[in-house]
Amino acid sequence: MTSVLARLETRAGVQVVRSGRDVPYDPYLRIGSTTKTFTAVVVLQLVGEGRLTLDDPVERWLPGVVGGRPISVRQLLQHTSGLCDYSSDLIGDYATPEGYLRERDRPYTPEQLVAISVSHPPGGTGWAYSNTNYVLAGMLIEAVTGRGWAREVDARIIGPLGLRHTRTGYVRSLPAPHAINYMQFAPGGPLVDTTIAIRGLDSDADGSMVSTASDLNRFFAALAGGRLLKPAQQAQMRTVVAMPGSATRSGLGLFWYPLSCGGGCWRHGGTGFGYQAEPAFTDDGRRLAVSVFTNTGDPELAENRQRLLDDLIDHAF
Repeated sequence: MTSVLARLETRAGVQVVRSGRDVPYDPYLRIGSTTKTFTAVVVLQLVGEGRLTLDDPVERWLPGVVGGRPISVRQLLQHTSGLCDYSSDLIGDYATPEGYLRERDRPYTPEQLVAISVSHPPGGTGWAYSNTNYVLAGMLIEAVTGRGWAREVDARIIGPLGLRHTRTGYVRSLPAPHAINYMQFAPGGPLVDTTIAIRGLDSDADGSMVSTASDLNRFFAALAGGRLLKPAQQAQMRTVVAMPGSATRSGLGLFWYPLSCGGGCWRHGGTGFGYQAEPAFTDDGRRLAVSVFTNTGDPELAENRQRLLDDLIDHAF
């Protein structure tokens, strides 16, 4: 595990199991669903440029893709579209070491991922997390700009901020230096090397990017400081809705978490097979990025670990 807070950096653990080699400082890491924050920023920049609005129906830009359902751009970014999460259908394909090795390189187009989702009946307009929303957001960016979402993230965010260690799109193998990602597929089972990406889950605008903790801190510092969005879109991003059974609130590509000392922080973590990234920032610009290079299929262990990560972030702020 590594973490970076302002200019303080710590690490714990080994780069390879039983190797004795320390986890490298500021290694490359998969950021999973933290990709969604980058995607949301690009969509909101396009809104600020007057090229679309948050109330535009998705059907206007992507005719027929969502089967005529009355879904707005805002509902995509805030997870209130009612679209089923396509990953719920795919996750079982990778749920064993054998399945991971067999299926990890199987490609899916964005249209195929959305079709998986649309094959299910629509849900309501309450909050429900769905990766499908951000696959569509990536398709929307291309429909508006004529360029893929990854190129727009590169041009609008990565280049201007000098994020030299951040990569967009499908990255099969992590650049060096990095720690090996390990997945424990079953409770008490062995740790399996899952460093190679799963193409069906790690290739699109909902969760494909690779970065470092220091680059994430630079990105979130710019976002907190108003350098990426105009004031109106900054406010829209931070307009939140309730999440069932949680004190957390959902904005557009960000989540607000209360802090035990009062106030709160903004976060969007990313979790996948063998990794977890948890960047966070406060309104006054303090930021923290935590990266973990193992994951587990044991629900109880995963819940306990998430609680410890939440406590770490809360105590740091």
